[in-house]
Amino acid sequence: MLKRIAAVLLLLISCATVSTVHAEDVSARRLLARAEADPELKARLTQAGKAAANFCFNCHGDKGISKLSDVPNLAGQHPAYIIDQIEAFLSGRRTDEFMQGLMKLLSEEEKASAALFFATSTPIPARPAPGPRAIEGKQLYAEYCARCHRDDAAGEESFPRLAGQQPDYMRRSLTRYFDMTGERLYPPMTGAVRQLGKHNIEAIVDYLSAKY
Repeated sequence: MLKRIAAVLLLLISCATVSTVHAEDVSARRLLARAEADPELKARLTQAGKAAANFCFNCHGDKGISKLSDVPNLAGQHPAYIIDQIEAFLSGRRTDEFMQGLMKLLSEEEKASAALFFATSTPIPARPAPGPRAIEGKQLYAEYCARCHRDDAAGEESFPRLAGQQPDYMRRSLTRYFDMTGERLYPPMTGAVRQLGKHNIEAIVDYLSAKY
């Protein structure tokens, strides 16, 4: 609880950072699109991202490498995907009372800045070596996951990077999709995981958690 209170206080401090874009740019997605076409704007937003994202560091790490196995790495994620997940918490497509409360405090510019900061951070695998079912997991990944998350598991704008992700986080997320508990709402993922089978979730985790 103390950690969560500290995170909120840090976020309130970060909200006072100096704006780098005009007030009419109200959409984080629009800012990302502009930044892709404007290297100077992208550099400014990315630099501001460290301050905008400092409340995330308690759990996700100061470089996007999670301190907790059940909290996802953010380093190397596509910035548009990060924005989509922020919006998912705000809309209820993802349910987590703590995260939903924090996301409400972010301005559109802070969303874009934090997303760019984490996207440009270097990802590091959560495990130093693959788990015992990794070879099986590689085959299952190619069959059920690669068509969306890419062969290298690096993800893209609409699908997250899975390579090197935290094992407990992947295990919990995939199980929630399989069990349809409601924390994650995305029918194509539910369908894919149910085809994969609950007994094969561990093989996927063993493979991906050590992949760079």
